[in-house]
Amino acid sequence: MKALYKGRPAYVWEISKTGERPDWIEEALSKNNIYWLDNRVRILMTALRPPVVKKLKMGEGGTIGGGVDALGVYAYGYVGDFLDATNQRVVSKERFLKHYQILGV
Repeated sequence: MKALYKGRPAYVWEISKTGERPDWIEEALSKNNIYWLDNRVRILMTALRPPVVKKLKMGEGGTIGGGVDALGVYAYGYVGDFLDATNQRVVSKERFLKHYQILGV
């Protein structure tokens, strides 16, 4: 789905095993860039390719609840959290509803 965060467009996905998945999520799942671990996912943020991703400057775009794992930066999210691929972060549903405005799917 597309949303606004701080007035800028962002591509987000509500983490769900059964819900709707955009093409860029399906691609990430097929390449194991997003990998299910029971009711949570491990996400290789640097490999995500949503339709439009802004260019990040060095040092921007850290993750919430993520960490460095091997050669990439991984974030972890639970079912019901939101993956904001544009800003490379995982946010809780509560935070998403407070700070984001849904534009459409």
